[in-house]
Amino acid sequence: MSNIIVIDKLNLAPAIREQLETVYDPELKPANIVDLGLVYEIITKEEGIAKVVMTLTAPGCPVAGEIMEEVQRKVAAIPGVKEALVELTFDPPWNRDMMSEEAKLELGFM
Repeated sequence: MSNIIVIDKLNLAPAIREQLETVYDPELKPANIVDLGLVYEIITKEEGIAKVVMTLTAPGCPVAGEIMEEVQRKVAAIPGVKEALVELTFDPPWNRDMMSEEAKLELGFM
């Protein structure tokens, strides 16, 4: 799973990643948050807890709340997830080098 750290006790990381690939930063469409490199960790625990550690392209992102709510809602909808948590971090800070080649091509950065 690219550069995403995965700790997956429930074997749900592929389903979580699939859902995260349907979340977009409106300012950087058509690239999803996974291809943008905004997802740092996917963690699932035996208690049914799924946690996504992610960042934003900038600390003052005007749609931060919307993106995080969408991530939480989509992960919570996955069968087997009893609780979905989203943690925001800026360490390390995001930069364009974290983007997949596909995202760079889609956004004209190559």
